[in-house]
Amino acid sequence: MLSQTRVDRVIKEMKERGLNQMLISDPVAIFWLTGKWIHPGERFFGLYISTGKTPIMFINALFQFEEEIGVSKVYFTDTDDIIPILKNHINSEEKLGVDKILPARFLLPMMEQGVAKGFINGSIAIDETRAAKDALEIEIMRESSRINDACMEEFKKLVQPGITELEIADQMLDIYKAHGASGYSFDPIVAFGKNAADPHHMPDQTALTEGDCVLFDVGGVYRNYCSDMTRTFFYKGAPTEEQKRIYNLVRKANEDCLEMVKPGVIIGSIDQMARDIISDGGYGEYFTHRLGHFIGIEDHEYGDVSYTNHNPEKPGIVHSIEPGIYYPQANIGVRIEDLVLVTEDGHEILNHYSKEIEIIE
Repeated sequence: MLSQTRVDRVIKEMKERGLNQMLISDPVAIFWLTGKWIHPGERFFGLYISTGKTPIMFINALFQFEEEIGVSKVYFTDTDDIIPILKNHINSEEKLGVDKILPARFLLPMMEQGVAKGFINGSIAIDETRAAKDALEIEIMRESSRINDACMEEFKKLVQPGITELEIADQMLDIYKAHGASGYSFDPIVAFGKNAADPHHMPDQTALTEGDCVLFDVGGVYRNYCSDMTRTFFYKGAPTEEQKRIYNLVRKANEDCLEMVKPGVIIGSIDQMARDIISDGGYGEYFTHRLGHFIGIEDHEYGDVSYTNHNPEKPGIVHSIEPGIYYPQANIGVRIEDLVLVTEDGHEILNHYSKEIEIIE
């Protein structure tokens, strides 16, 4: 059902950018506003919102539905020209906000045929609004991360002599579903030993050997909202002194940066804190990615935790804190990742799985 509150929040952001009307084509954003999932493929799909008017959903007849969700529905077929249909509803005397998802094959004819007076990338009005989660979204994301914590305990039990990364990864989806998730947030990363020094290593036929580190970067979807967490374990035998030093340095960066999170803090300064800690420890060149990303319905949403983000933290934002050191010389890669919610006066860490050095025997 249409969330008028969310629509009103988007319209407020639009007005601040001089827009009275917008055509949204991102199926994720349309779901967020209306509660209706439609996956249009190559076909046109849009939600038109404007000040003081009922939103209009433009839908190919292949996807028609009977329930009333608080929008006017305009159907068209594969052989219809969408441009005249849009011109019947969009104010051609005003600028139109469009989002960054709208394909050029639709946007260019709209521009050429004067659907609006001008076109502006209005994505930021959606992105900024979606970034601040409301109370319902926060409750769902708490549960999504609770499920991820529980699943991590199950994944650890899969670590057995001689097993391959791929054999573990192939069992993960069933575990998520058994705990109430509907699927993955993203394809899981399972990495043994030197493979963990590749931040985005995809599971392969590498077999587990004694002394390996075991990195799991995993997330599941619960009620359409994603979780994301990384933990690094050690298999049979204590880590070397250098491996322990690397692990503890990453953990310090993770925990110190989490403690920084509160409204008003410049997001880029948190990334800088992690870099300073890891650089002071002598491994700065081996921390090769941004500190984190925003998350919600999508695993990676608009907004990140990097030195280029000069925006302040705001209540309702949920993002990851995931420092890492990827050091093949010591046969290790360590990443420790948690999701954190910015609250009115501080923060709430959504993951609770231990970060103590853990040896799987």
